[in-house]
Amino acid sequence: MASLSVATTSLSLRSFPSTPSCSGLHNFGGPKLPFRRMAMEVMAQKKAKKTRKIILKEDVADLGKKGQLLDVKAGYYRNYLLPMGMAQIVTPLLLKEMRIEEERIEAEKKRVKEEAEQLALIFETIGSFKVKRKGGKGKQIFGSVTTQDLADIIKAQLQRYGLDALHIVVACHLPEIQI
Repeated sequence: MASLSVATTSLSLRSFPSTPSCSGLHNFGGPKLPFRRMAMEVMAQKKAKKTRKIILKEDVADLGKKGQLLDVKAGYYRNYLLPMGMAQIVTPLLLKEMRIEEERIEAEKKRVKEEAEQLALIFETIGSFKVKRKGGKGKQIFGSVTTQDLADIIKAQLQRYGLDALHIVVACHLPEIQI
């Protein structure tokens, strides 16, 4: 019968007598028993894993960032990371959830990139424009150029090119006035 142990590795020897004896104990001073053959039987035993595959739940100094897959020593995980709630053992279900989360993040990045490209196209089509106001000496003007004025001009430019401008927010420093 083979025994399986996960914690240690050992080799055991078992002796199988060629003839039955009265007891399994020593036979001191008794009749001489026939020669006992020794057969070596190796027990199938496996070494314990020294590392654990984990995923970090939060940033850990000198180890990694949140969501990172790592191999750490079993004792470090058991004695520090697990009680502090900083990591958990990787399971197939957890890997599937991570893959779904990564796909969601990639889709979000793709959407943001498309929006940025669309905004870049809008700004390229708008180009530069002029706002006319009456002015005095130097760079002094009468009246002001408001953000609403800029938004109206941008909407007019976009409609001229057939682009849709649902909401335009101008939150930037107005450039220097040129006369």
